Amino acid sequence: MNTATAPDSRLVRRLRGIMRRTRKEYEAGHDRPLGGYLMAMAGFAAYTAAWTSAVRRGGRPLPERPQPWDVVLTSVATFRLSRLLSKASVTSPLRAPFTRYVGPQGPGELHEEAQPDQGRHTVGELTTCPFCISVWVASTLTAGQLLSPRATRTAMGALTALAGADALQLAYGALVKKTTGD
Repeated sequence: MNTATAPDSRLVRRLRGIMRRTRKEYEAGHDRPLGGYLMAMAGFAAYTAAWTSAVRRGGRPLPERPQPWDVVLTSVATFRLSRLLSKASVTSPLRAPFTRYVGPQGPGELHEEAQPDQGRHTVGELTTCPFCISVWVASTLTAGQLLSPRATRTAMGALTALAGADALQLAYGALVKKTTGD
């Protein structure tokens, strides 16, 4: 029995050594949470596999290809929900365990940084980066379109309207500033 575990333990030690060297070479003196990123990728894969299984169990046929209007609606809704989750003042309590407040950043948005703790850093980066969180949001909206299309399109329509209203608010503010000189 010991002969079977000895090669296994040598293999594990060898793989760990390779992983340590790879991490050290990659980081180039910077502290990068590669283990946390790996866990986030595994979490995303598990999440995607779960909703894919739910779609398959639901028995609905998949569309031949996405409709252009759905792609536009999903894009705008993903943009708006990602900004809402990652930058909005009102959602800061969701990010607070993983981030620290730095200051305001644009109308109704905050600049926050990930906590330096190894365990919280990756989640902090994910939750403060609209580009990073948009992968999860787009995946969730896609799942929603396949599992409950009417409700999801309604929610995406509301998010798209919110994005349009934001654009109009910013345009109005710029116009007022230009005409009044303030």
